Amino acid sequence: MRDEDVERVLDVERRGHLFPWTRRIFADCLRVGYTCLVLEEEGTVVAHLVVASGAGQAHILNLCVDPERQGRGYGGGFLDQALERLRGNGVESVFLEVRPSNAVAIAVYESRGFNEVGRRQDYYPAARGREDALVLARQLI
Repeated sequence: MRDEDVERVLDVERRGHLFPWTRRIFADCLRVGYTCLVLEEEGTVVAHLVVASGAGQAHILNLCVDPERQGRGYGGGFLDQALERLRGNGVESVFLEVRPSNAVAIAVYESRGFNEVGRRQDYYPAARGREDALVLARQLI
């Protein structure tokens, strides 16, 4: 992901999340050097991923697939590529949060070896109040 990709990423983000990240959040992630990736198909952004990493650990902060392309394996394939890249960069373990209500995402993560290691109470904004987050983790090495 580059600065010039952010507008196209925002389009996917806004259609893919009820509470999307802002332009400034993506710009800040790029500025501080997080791993920010886009998956493109014929020049169209299909998915994006943001990962913070250091000291052998990585934290997936955002993974979003265009809603029109969900259910076709883009998310899992993109995640596989990102995990290989992280492994190649010396990352030993990866963490992420996911909404308990997002059964599809949980299934994708579990199929890639992620396991629940905790829960964060009232982590996500929701249509009515807040929603907990499941904390998932996977060892890469």
